[in-house]
Amino acid sequence: MKVLSSVVTLSIAVTASARTFTVYNHCPFTIWPAIFTDLNVGSAVPSHTTGWSQAAYNTVSFQVPDNWRAGRIWARRDCDFSTNPGPNSCLDGGCNGGLVCDPHTGTGVPPATVAEFTLGIDGGPDNYDVSLVDGYNLPVRISNNKGCPVADCPVDLGPNCPAPLKGPFDKSGFPVGCKSACVAGLGGPISDNHDCCTGSHNTPATCPPSGVDYYSYFKSNCPRSYAYAYDESSGTALFTCPVSYKADYTITFCP
Repeated sequence: MKVLSSVVTLSIAVTASARTFTVYNHCPFTIWPAIFTDLNVGSAVPSHTTGWSQAAYNTVSFQVPDNWRAGRIWARRDCDFSTNPGPNSCLDGGCNGGLVCDPHTGTGVPPATVAEFTLGIDGGPDNYDVSLVDGYNLPVRISNNKGCPVADCPVDLGPNCPAPLKGPFDKSGFPVGCKSACVAGLGGPISDNHDCCTGSHNTPATCPPSGVDYYSYFKSNCPRSYAYAYDESSGTALFTCPVSYKADYTITFCP
């Protein structure tokens, strides 16, 4: 009887300390959202599958632990898992594992617009951002129920994407992605690259935004996004919400 009582108490505690996350597909087409947790940073994971199909204008809600760290949510486009299920099953954003992303390696194939979260740790605030570091594939907005700042990239960056970055393209020839300069292979060898902020460019001082090709395209269109690896200096890349608010978050695709 004591064991049963302990289990019930634990279940209530976990539920009480969780947040509600809602993924809203406001796009006029099906998307395949995905979740990834960097298990090298933390072991807490959301109470939901790591990949699913979501029809236009539908919402999906699930619980996320208060101590979720290094979490990512993004959406995949134009997927077909009937053959070759894996990272190439989708036109962009695909992951190892196919429909359900592998919990250890299923981070998503660029370009992909990513909603990133690290919820309050040791009394610190929630941290969240919309990242374009891996490029863009869908407009995304992160909002919450406590009045904390909105992070977003509400613009379709595909059609006007600079030519060296544009793609991939759907069957009609429409660009469904815009790669970052790093993902596009610009800036020299990946090991020492001013677009990737690697090698001799691996600090904010040695990798300023002025040295990142096409930074202004992403930041001017989506000023409340994380446009390159060290974009915190912009003041409009990383957002916070007091952990005491216990905020619930909504991730809207095609806001």
